[in-house]
Amino acid sequence: MKRLVLWSALFTLATSGGIHAQGVPANVPPSAKAAALVDLTGYWVSVVTEDWRWRMVTPLKGDAASIPINAEARKIVDAWDPAKDEAAGLQCKAYGAPGLMRIPGRLHIAWQDDNTLKIEADAGKQTRLFHFGGQPPANVAGSWQGYSAAHWQTAQGGPGGLGLARRAEASRSLEVVTTELRPGYLRKNGVPYSDKTVLTEYYDRFTEPGGNEWFTITTIVNDPTYLGNPFVTSTDFKKQSDASGWNPRSCAAR
Repeated sequence: MKRLVLWSALFTLATSGGIHAQGVPANVPPSAKAAALVDLTGYWVSVVTEDWRWRMVTPLKGDAASIPINAEARKIVDAWDPAKDEAAGLQCKAYGAPGLMRIPGRLHIAWQDDNTLKIEADAGKQTRLFHFGGQPPANVAGSWQGYSAAHWQTAQGGPGGLGLARRAEASRSLEVVTTELRPGYLRKNGVPYSDKTVLTEYYDRFTEPGGNEWFTITTIVNDPTYLGNPFVTSTDFKKQSDASGWNPRSCAAR
């Protein structure tokens, strides 16, 4: 009889929320890692199919074509001097979050913890951290990679580079909004962005019929200081089977 009473009490506690499966409290959302709608982990290489002249080589001085810069930005572009950046130790100005993913190279993506996705770029030896459910710390100093707040969302499809035909097939997307940035360059030839820049990115993953895996980043740069309109690009990455070709290299101003 005592055993029956004990089991009855336990059942009541369980069904009323006192005891939960595997010790997980009720109404606690799963971690970002557990709730991931797509798997972006692994090694990826950029595939340059557009803007070759601005991405594969350092553009000529004054070349800001396709970027909606204003008159203030034009002054900076025309005055660009890589030697001054080198002397000031600012070789990484083109490797901040608004420009980093456009630099050809490889990425290594992994979960740093259950709510932080880490992206390492061999270009410039840079690391980005995507924080799910977090807020920028108060009075944080700007940095090349800033503070990136991320969340999973349903993708609706849209334009993209190699992903133009594929994005409609991608069912899920990762949205990332980055602020708290240190001023830098959108291109290595001195096209500027300011510390007021807000960078919004959408990561869509898909698989080709032949089995190749890709993701496309649609990037929107809003900068009230140097841009007259948002600057929008799309960048494609192809999944690699291992770390072959991984080549960390320091930032270069030229």
